Order: sequence, then C-alpha cells, then structure tokens
Amino acid sequence: MRILIAEDDEALAKFVRQGLEGEHYSVDVFPDGEQARTAATEFEYDVVILDLNLPKLDGVSVLRHLRAKKPSVPVLVLTQRTRVEDRVQCLDTGADDYLPKPFSYSELSARIRALLRRSHLPSESVLVVEDLQLDRVEHRAERAGRRIELTSKEFALLEYLMRNAGRQVSRAMIIEHVWNLTFDTTTNVVDVYINYLRRKVDDGHPHKLIHTVRGVGYELSGGGGVPA
Repeated sequence: MRILIAEDDEALAKFVRQGLEGEHYSVDVFPDGEQARTAATEFEYDVVILDLNLPKLDGVSVLRHLRAKKPSVPVLVLTQRTRVEDRVQCLDTGADDYLPKPFSYSELSARIRALLRRSHLPSESVLVVEDLQLDRVEHRAERAGRRIELTSKEFALLEYLMRNAGRQVSRAMIIEHVWNLTFDTTTNVVDVYINYLRRKVDDGHPHKLIHTVRGVGYELSGGGGVPA
C-alpha cells in the first residue's frame, strides 16, 4: 500500500511516516501543496493524508483537484482546523475522513485501515499466487499457511511483484514504483532486496516463485516462470 502525506511540519511528517513505514506502508512526503498535487496526479496512491495549511497551494485546492482527477482515491484530512465549518467544507469537497490535530497515532492508523477496507474489494485486498498470500490491508504475508516477517520495503517489493504476477518487470520499473526514484545503473539495491525476498519466500519450498529474467529483471509467477 502506498500513502502520500502532504504536510509542511517536518517533525510531524517524519513521525507519521516512521509509524506508517513500521506498518509496512510505502510512504511519500511532500511539504507543499503544489508538489503533493503533482505527485498525487502522476502516481497511484491508496490513501492521501492532507494538511489544509500548506504553502504554495492550500489543502482544499489540492482536494478539489484530486476529486476532479482521481475521484476514487481515499483522502484523510489531518489539520489543526477544528471548526465545524472547516469539517463541513472538506467533507462536501470530497474528503473521506477528517482528523483534527493533535491526534493519536493509533487512531490515525485505524482510520487509514478503515479507508482501505472501504476502498478495496476483497479480491484486491488479498493478493494470491499459488500458496503465497499477501493481505494488503492487514499487512500480512504467508506461504503455505506460515507467516512471513517482512520489512516495509520487502513488503512493498513483494506487493509490486504480486500485483504484476506473470509479468516481467525491469529494475527501473521496480525502483520507480517501490522506491519512487529514478533508476541509477550503478545501484544494486533491487538485487539485494530480491535476494532478501527469495530467502523469506522461496527458501525451503521446492517450487520457486521469484525468477530472474536475464537482460530484463524479475518475474513472480506460479507457473514455473523463468529459471532463476
């Protein structure tokens, strides 16, 4: 699951980001409304957390733009504005939830899970490839009924591979979607994390799911795929 945070308070954004990454979300933080609007338009996010008092472009304007361009993406407004008029304006503009500051992180996390449950069909919430299952809402991965403990980046990488099951994906595609970076030909971070996943997903199982595609990248498939 990928979450966008639009928040100009650096300390608060760092606090929320660390908490969400600890729950295996992939998180992008933008300190002003223009950057948040551009990113939310160009990339796919499962939830947007939106402050209202943003520099360059206020949160309500970002919300209006999102509702015009991405009407189905869940938006949670997280703001110091506590007036009833502000809540009504945001909800009428299209916000799915409204949480005033200061807030409890556990409540924020619960509200995000509720938004995800409402916005995803059951078939979209749980990805399945043969005996491998990944619950995108509960952040649980299992193979043959056994729990797989994953870091946040390992979870995001496995989610991306499973969403593209049977499809060959390049290192550049993985870097862009999992790390939100431009591919650097000198880095081996993708190969390192693929090896981490292989040890956790494939080791001990006679049938391997993660395959190397020479000259391309990788593929996760349940039908034999390309030999690693």
